[in-house]
Amino acid sequence: MANETLFDKIGGETAVNAAVDIFYRRVLGDDTLAAYFDGVDMDAQHAKQKSFLTMAFGGPNNYTGKDLREAHKGMVARGMNGSHFASVAGHLQATLEELNVPEDLIGEVMAIAGSTKKDVLNV
Repeated sequence: MANETLFDKIGGETAVNAAVDIFYRRVLGDDTLAAYFDGVDMDAQHAKQKSFLTMAFGGPNNYTGKDLREAHKGMVARGMNGSHFASVAGHLQATLEELNVPEDLIGEVMAIAGSTKKDVLNV
């Protein structure tokens, strides 16, 4: 369908929910990233991420969280940098591959993720 959003193409809410769950399992298993989530309510984090990705992929916009700069400011102050961003992006791509998302759609998702780098890193 011509008007189908990326959100629809990847499988909607069910796919986003599965992707976020797998993604955070990967991120929290990564010793270079896990410490950034110490003390974070991961249930709330999952919900915020699901809402953010739904909005970013053209689905219903119910995101009420902070903007990317504000949300990541503390992590940047604690040393988060481009190598961490690349690791997170790698985990996102591996998650999508694990879920058998078609390569062209993975490319769209990764382009969106890449477009957030300056805001996430507060540069």
